[in-house]
Amino acid sequence: MAIAVSRKTRDPKVALRRNLGIVMTYAVLIGLSCVFLIPFFWMLSTSLTDASRVIVKNREWIPHPVVWSNYKKALTVLPFHLFLKNTLIITICCIIGQLLSASLVAFGFSRMRFPGRDALFILVLSTMMLPAQVTQIPTFILFTHLRWIDTLKPLIVPAFFGGGAFFIFLLRQFFMTIPSELEDAARIDGCSPFGIYCNVALPLSKPALATVAVFSFMHHWNDFMGPLIYIQSMENKTLALGLNSFKGLHGTEYHLLMAASVSVLLPVLVIFFCAQKYFVRGIVLSGLKG
Repeated sequence: MAIAVSRKTRDPKVALRRNLGIVMTYAVLIGLSCVFLIPFFWMLSTSLTDASRVIVKNREWIPHPVVWSNYKKALTVLPFHLFLKNTLIITICCIIGQLLSASLVAFGFSRMRFPGRDALFILVLSTMMLPAQVTQIPTFILFTHLRWIDTLKPLIVPAFFGGGAFFIFLLRQFFMTIPSELEDAARIDGCSPFGIYCNVALPLSKPALATVAVFSFMHHWNDFMGPLIYIQSMENKTLALGLNSFKGLHGTEYHLLMAASVSVLLPVLVIFFCAQKYFVRGIVLSGLKG
């Protein structure tokens, strides 16, 4: 009885300490989140501030009055409709290309047996350790000989050749989890390896393909270095490159620059909040044992 009473007296203390730990953890996380959100809030505040009050001492964080016309002016001073069209073309084509090519290569590495398969896969993974700057000069020379400079081709065509080592690795890890019995049953029904890929692997790997699509969208929507190297004319620029041009034209008009930045950032935020589970799933898939 004494033991039971002592346990009852200790349980509230244990529960209190546990609850305090949870409260402290959430308090720290909320505080850090607020710190990380300060630059975004400053950008939104500046985009709604009058030009005469952008660079002043002790500027208020909540603008008064709110100047919504900054967005209209920011999106019309440069041909943002062309920037949006080019960015959508590049992003959609690259998503399709990376899904097709990366899934094909990953299926070969995971479900087909051939001499040197594992060594070749390690070689593919080793390319992830190479900085992108290593291949910029040779690829630029190649695209110059092909006369693709100042076109969208250098930003689209490479996506159809492999899709990137990380996406190959991620999809391979998922394909390895598909039961071999399904593959054997499809083979008995007369499916070729390509038929197994189309009728078995792809339908079962929709979550992994969605993860690849989300990561690909985030990369190509925000890509700045690629368009900076290959694009020269205004009509072929992307949103990221257009923001850089806007900064050059209006280096002191931060209210317009921030308004344009918020407009470019909104689709990324929507995609992130709607598909954040796929970001987590991508981390989980990359950790699966093959």
